[in-house]
Order: sequence, then C-alpha cells, then structure tokens
Amino acid sequence: MAKRRKGRPINGVLLLDKPYEMSSNSALQKVKRLYFAQKAGHTGALDPLATGMLPICLGEGTKFSQFLLDTDKRYQVTAKLGIRTTTSDADGEVVSHKPVNISAEQLADALDQFRGTTKQVPSMYSALKYQGQPLYKYAREGIEVPRESRDITVFHLTLLRFENDEVDLDIHVSKGTYIRTIVDDLGELLGCGAHVAHLHRSAVGNYPTDKMVTIEQLETLLEQANEQNISPSTLLDPLLLPMNTACDGIPKVYVDEMSANFLRHGNPVKAENSPAEGMVQVYIGEDNSDEFIGVGIIDDDGLVAPKRITVVDMQ
Repeated sequence: MAKRRKGRPINGVLLLDKPYEMSSNSALQKVKRLYFAQKAGHTGALDPLATGMLPICLGEGTKFSQFLLDTDKRYQVTAKLGIRTTTSDADGEVVSHKPVNISAEQLADALDQFRGTTKQVPSMYSALKYQGQPLYKYAREGIEVPRESRDITVFHLTLLRFENDEVDLDIHVSKGTYIRTIVDDLGELLGCGAHVAHLHRSAVGNYPTDKMVTIEQLETLLEQANEQNISPSTLLDPLLLPMNTACDGIPKVYVDEMSANFLRHGNPVKAENSPAEGMVQVYIGEDNSDEFIGVGIIDDDGLVAPKRITVVDMQ
C-alpha cells in the first residue's frame, strides 16, 4: 500500500522575498510548512547573503521549475572595491587588500567591457558540478578543478552609485551568469580587487517585483487566520501565481479532452498550429477559455509528446 504523503495538494508559484542570511533550502522548507504543502521546490538557489526573488513552486508546479532556471535574472549589487576574497563575497577570507584610486571614467570604461555577450569562467564557489560533486565542495577542501568558460549575456548594466570604495549596479543577465564572478573580474580589471558586499535579486524572467512576499507577511496571515478561526488557505492561497507562469515565453497549443488524456498516459498527440520543433505549453480549450495541463515537446513526427504533464487541474 502506497504511503500517504503528508500535506495538501496545493499547486502554484509563490514569489518569496528571501531574507538575508537564510539559505534557499531553509526558506523553501519554511514556505512548505506554512502552506502545509505536499511538495515544494525552488528555482535556483540564492546565496544566504543574498536577498530577493526566490520563486517557490508548490505541488504540480515543481514540474515546471526547470523552465525558470533557464530564464534571465535581474540584480542590484554593491561591489566593495579594494578587497578580494576567496568566495568573491563578504563570506570569504581576504585574499588581497589594495588601495582604491579609481576615477569615474576608469570605472565606466571597465563596466562597458561586461555589457553584451562575453565569456565567463564559473566561480569555484558555485553549485555547478564536476564529476558529480558541486564545485563549492572542492573549493572548501582547497581543491581547484578545471572549469570551462561559457557564453553569458549582460543585457543591461547601469551604474547607480560610485562613492569611495563602493559601486552599486543594476544588472540584467542571462541564465547561468554569476554576479560574484562579474564583480571579481571587475576588481581585477580595475587593478584593486573587489567582492560582493550586498546582492538583491529583483526579478526572475517576467515575474513582477511587486508580487514578492516575505516570510513575515506569510506568518502574519497565518496568525490572522488563526485569530479569525478560518482556514489559513483562505488568506495564503490567493498569493500564489498559476503554475503555467513558470512557462512564460513557450508557445501555446490547444488540444481536446481526449488528446489530453492520451498525453497524461504518455502518448504523443496531434495539435493544430503547433510549431515545427521545440517545446510547447499544452492547454485544453481554445481562445483563452483554457486549462493548462503541462509542457510537451514536438517529436520527429510533428506530434506533441509529453514532457511535463500535470495529473490534477491547475489551481
């Protein structure tokens, strides 16, 4: 007999404003408990020292978290010039300490070299894996392993403030871009070293910043529900975004109920006006009176094959 999973089958995406000094996993577990959710997952960890947008996928929404890993991100970062650290942030040990004699013109010229598409070598303190182990585990043991450079794109990079030895930047980047590496490389380019003093993620993909909620707000709503003797879900669930929002930008196709059933049993189906290749969002219905059932991929026969399909109706 299958073991019954603890919690309720709530589905959706919560845009959490992760607090300072809390790990992404701790934040995830906190949200999961507050929602009493059966299943939860985040969409790319933020360092404990970083704050800001951490989309938490609940229930069936966890099937679509991978698509948020592949989207672009936006950050506000404070770079501390003159001090380079082992981790390229304030948590690391100081590697070098140099005077800062940088003009505004020198800084502007250096920043310009990071705009557009460039190559980046990931930090040893990243979660990328080498032979099955995250790089940061090797780094903590003092072991440096080879890393290949990869293409990244800095769509926008705006200087917000340059005062004494601090530089505030607003930066919009492609997936897989490490801000700490940009800051470390900036410090080396300027000849004085630098590290991340503060980092805030303001956006993931097209998710709106004003939809973020804090853990304190969630806890307050839970208290209010208890005081009013109503179900916590009455106040908490309206904060969730539909789980198809994690698939923003993927083309849509529509199928009927019978085809949807075939997809849910692992079979490819025909969908009108589907693209020639790539992934598609699949809906039952037409003209926006639709029900999201998941993501498919166009196979060699031009049919929509299941990739990530829900087993319940979307909430």
